[in-house]
Amino acid sequence: MKVLMFGWEFPPHISGGLGTACYGLTKGMSEIDDIDVTFVVPKAFGDEDQERMKLIGANTIPVNRKTVHFDSESKTMEYLEVDSPILPYVTEEEFWQLKSGRYSSQTKFIETDDHSKINFSGGYGPDLLKEIREYALVAQLIAEDTTCDIIHAHDWLTYPAGIAAREISGKPLVIHVHATEFDRSGGDVNPKVYAIEREGMEAADKIITVSNLTRNIVIEKYGINPVKVVTVYNAVESIENEKGSLPPKGVNDKVVTFLGRITMQKGPGYFIEAANLVLKKMQNARFVMAGSGDMMNEMIARTAELGIADRFHFTGFLKGNDVNDLFNMTDVFVMPSVSEPFGIVPLEAMQLNVPVIISKQSGVAEILKHAIKIDFWDTYAMADAIYGVLNYTSLSEHFQNEGKSEVNALKWIHSANEVRKVYMETLQKN
Repeated sequence: MKVLMFGWEFPPHISGGLGTACYGLTKGMSEIDDIDVTFVVPKAFGDEDQERMKLIGANTIPVNRKTVHFDSESKTMEYLEVDSPILPYVTEEEFWQLKSGRYSSQTKFIETDDHSKINFSGGYGPDLLKEIREYALVAQLIAEDTTCDIIHAHDWLTYPAGIAAREISGKPLVIHVHATEFDRSGGDVNPKVYAIEREGMEAADKIITVSNLTRNIVIEKYGINPVKVVTVYNAVESIENEKGSLPPKGVNDKVVTFLGRITMQKGPGYFIEAANLVLKKMQNARFVMAGSGDMMNEMIARTAELGIADRFHFTGFLKGNDVNDLFNMTDVFVMPSVSEPFGIVPLEAMQLNVPVIISKQSGVAEILKHAIKIDFWDTYAMADAIYGVLNYTSLSEHFQNEGKSEVNALKWIHSANEVRKVYMETLQKN
């Protein structure tokens, strides 16, 4: 079974859990003999792990060229597609020259480099919606040239690409919902993003969600038929506890860690309020907020306002082995997310023997037994849980030992096999 998969990021170039989940799932699929994955991202950097699948960067595809292969000779020839619906331009002068001609209403004018390739950033900048549209255009060209049985698109950024590939190839489309706009926005939904998400869900032959929490949102907020939506839980990649570049701990205090985007969705403010309550009961504790986001300055100001800034450390975004370093110093990890579709970071912490406290409003809470679960808004319960783990050795050791055993059983191959079942069911209906 050949799978044409569209994602937005892939390790080592990631900014959150989406790239981590895509890597884990494709790695799990590589262990299944009858699945062959071609993974497409907007921008390929060249240092991605391609040992187990083929990776294509949309930034490497000329938008006005095709390559013709001759069976009788070992030669190839490139030619311009004069009937292409995509017309590339490099300079503003070229743009206006092209605009002066007569073209079909379907024709798209796309800014490219000298080689007719689009310079995707592969990030989440101010031109994100433009890049999503252009990614979908390139997806058409890739789908024309790539043999596949099924198309799989990860998260809203790639739904238009998946739809475009489906239209050109006629193959069924599976979309994978790792988060919705209701999770990311805290209820202040961006109508453009919602529209893209809903269009993708309606066009898809099957929808995979990462938790029942997310499945319910898809059904209730987007009006999707429940029969069409299947939950497949994420897993966690085995961590090799290698040393990073962070300095040694250097203090004897207990360490409580928050690691994630510092945004409304992740609940950083509740973490700070709980920290303030804990520090009223014990002084030998320090709190780390690792990550970046639009609420960072507000959080720094709040710690100063509460008079606990000397007990707080803001590290900025951490990745790779630096995350291992932080967890090796951590006595308890807290994920107070307001709405978390799944949440892989607690699983990574548990692998490194760190007790975890997670919100009941997270998808991972549906499968974990050896984690303390609290409502994100209940800062008193959060503070009690933190205090208990820090001060009662037997409690801490219980969650360390049982948690590690539990999370070690969560393998990506299991998730991959569940996704394969979704593929087979989809293909049988088409």
